[in-house]
This record gives sequence, structure tokens and C-alpha cells, in this order.
Amino acid sequence: MSENILSQMETFFLALADKTRLRLLNLMREDEVCVCYFTEVLVESQPKISRHLAYLRNAGIVSARREGKWMNYKIEMPENPFAARVLTDTLEWLKAQNNMREDYDKLAQVCCSVEVPVTIIRAPTPKTFAEANINIQPKEELETFLL
Repeated sequence: MSENILSQMETFFLALADKTRLRLLNLMREDEVCVCYFTEVLVESQPKISRHLAYLRNAGIVSARREGKWMNYKIEMPENPFAARVLTDTLEWLKAQNNMREDYDKLAQVCCSVEVPVTIIRAPTPKTFAEANINIQPKEELETFLL
């Protein structure tokens, strides 16, 4: 096995060996997602999220696309069939975890809510949710009256 292949394998597995990066991959498992949604769902700073996304991009696992001021990321299946199988299995494993489903549900809430945070107003909605025409109404708050 050549040193180059071992180096690529190391980079690939190191990219998968981080909780935040696994959570990011879980959120991208169905569609391209804007960085602004990652920061809202994971409650992490934009620079931290961007560093993790750069790591995944350098490993060839995700690609980026600019849309105006928005950066969108999506999963790229590796050309190597063994790496592709590992990534596919990892995504399925993530999908089966309760806390990963909660993250994904939170993504649906964040991007499809009628009342969105200022940081994501006009951000492109992932096609998965846009095509499903999901609209999540905010929870009604109880009115308080002064007597």
C-alpha cells in the first residue's frame, strides 16, 4: 500500500473521528445545508462550524457552494468504494441514533419555522424541507394578564 493511500485513509478516518463533524454529516445526510443552520442547530459559533466543515472538505467528504452570502455544504461520496461504504454505513448508523434524530428534527424546526432567528432570515431552505412544504408554527405562549 502506498504512503499516499495511507495518508488519504488517515485523513478520511480522522474526519469521521469527531462528534461535531459526525453531527454535521448527520444534518447533511439528505440534502445540502447552509452553514447558518448548523450554527443554530448545534449552538456553536460560526468559526468553529466552519473549521469542522473545512476539515470535512479537505477529506473530500463534503463540498461547498456559495449562494450569494450563504455557504451551503453537501456530502460527496468518495470515489473509493471502501470509503464510500464506510461513509454510507456511518450515515445510516447516525440516522439510527435518537440524539441524531433530535438534531435532524431541530434542523426542520429551525429552517421551516414561521418565526426564524435574524441570523437565518432569507437563508436557502434545504430542498428536502422546501419540497415537503413544511411550515412549523411557533408554540403559542400563554397570555398573562395583570389584575
